[in-house]
Amino acid sequence: MPYQSSGGRRNSVQLGVGRSLWAGAPPPAIPERTLDGIPGCLAWISLLFSVVAALAFPRTLLLIAALLGFYTAVRFLLAGIANIRGLRLISQWEKINWYERYQQDAPPDALAWADVHHVVIVPNYKEPVDILMRTLDNLAAQYEARQRLTVVLAMEAAEEGCVEKAEKLVAAYSPCFANLFFTVHPRGLPGEMQCKSANEAWAARWVKRKLVDQEGYNLDHILVTTQDADTLWHPNHFFALTYLFATNPERHLRFWQGPIRYHTNIWDINPLLRIVNAYSGAFELAYLAAPWWIPMPMSSYSLSLRLLDSSGYWDPDVIADEWHMFIKAYFNRDGQVKLERVFLPFSATAVTGSTFWEALKNRYLQTLRHAWGSKEVGYILAKMLEQPEIRFQDSFRLLFRVAHDILLAGAGWVILTVGSQLPILLNPSIIPPVGEILQNPALLLEYPTYVLLSIAGVLVVVLGIIFWYQDVIVRPPRTRPQTLTERLLTLLSFPLLAVLTLIVVALPTLQAQTRLLVGIPLRFKVSKKA
Repeated sequence: MPYQSSGGRRNSVQLGVGRSLWAGAPPPAIPERTLDGIPGCLAWISLLFSVVAALAFPRTLLLIAALLGFYTAVRFLLAGIANIRGLRLISQWEKINWYERYQQDAPPDALAWADVHHVVIVPNYKEPVDILMRTLDNLAAQYEARQRLTVVLAMEAAEEGCVEKAEKLVAAYSPCFANLFFTVHPRGLPGEMQCKSANEAWAARWVKRKLVDQEGYNLDHILVTTQDADTLWHPNHFFALTYLFATNPERHLRFWQGPIRYHTNIWDINPLLRIVNAYSGAFELAYLAAPWWIPMPMSSYSLSLRLLDSSGYWDPDVIADEWHMFIKAYFNRDGQVKLERVFLPFSATAVTGSTFWEALKNRYLQTLRHAWGSKEVGYILAKMLEQPEIRFQDSFRLLFRVAHDILLAGAGWVILTVGSQLPILLNPSIIPPVGEILQNPALLLEYPTYVLLSIAGVLVVVLGIIFWYQDVIVRPPRTRPQTLTERLLTLLSFPLLAVLTLIVVALPTLQAQTRLLVGIPLRFKVSKKA
């Protein structure tokens, strides 16, 4: 029985079906909630540990928090270095003529250039028509869109008037593409949630029947791209994808991902939140550019229709579809699936609101939805037990990559914040008085833990500013002059970065992990972006 990842269903995960780990007896079932609740359980254990340790052994707790803070600072430093490399690679990729590169590099087993066909799925629900038109305009401007792009507008039946909206868009934009279709995902299907993943799966199965089964397209020549409704691709994105897909002998074991930049409405969002978007974009680019990190799909990505079909498409009961689809394909193909980088950035629309507080709330809800990916820790563990024949080192690397970010944002954040503040509040003598330090800085040598924690804090702040600068130099031109208020809010965002990330990153992550722990489902809600 496959792992069921819906927050609303209480099925069990049968481990080792067909590969019994216990001779003569069926393997026991692990309840879904047990696996889903691992990150939340560790977060609450970390909180309890921090409170008890602050009373029992405050200096040890402060040292643990300082070491974790220093690790975070080093991680930020590595991300800054990786970003420099990523920006250089982007500059190089933007100058490449991919057809000329194909003629020079194509191996004997490469697909013919003209054989590659792209299917682009655009799941959407209550998206404004102007957003969808902007997206279609962007796709129409892609390389040979009339010859090699099939676009599928994946509508939701729950949206009133979705058919009429889709029909108007198809009538207006059909001449721009090889094919332009729309699908309507029914509401209330058994075992489904109303979410992007279910809509994607419905649209992908439909277009496979339409193109491959009915019209005779070759399944092995089709590359599927799923994108958010507001994604705007780099002008050369599908040009490069054609080369990358055609020349890779393991094309049916690969995902492709480009770096995301939240720049589409960069000048319309509150200046206090721009640094948060810069921080998010910096780490996404860093994960792609750094050879020492394992990249994962994010927001909009590509994989072959062959891989998608053989893996059973997207699960229709998953909120965070990107990581889940990658992990599902990874285990379906015995651990051979990897993600390839596409160093051509695409632009996304950052969440916003009519007021700062509404924008803050919407960003919180978006992170809450993304943090539902905490379920993937349990999902990987279940798959590792189901498929012990996959080399443990490879599966564990994937588990570590996923668990690292999830646990660092949950349990790690608890230890870093509570563990660094509560011991000091309860035991002020474990840090040097500020006045004495000013009179005699050599006193710091007697408090190495405090020094380490202070250095880590300074490094994080400085590197946060560097992330902001790296984002600024690639932003699109301003749409309006900068005001004095905007300048002041931008300056204020630097010292407030820790508070902002607490509100829009740490707290929603902890909420999601706690809800998974106690079994409270999450209802999918589209974030306001315009």
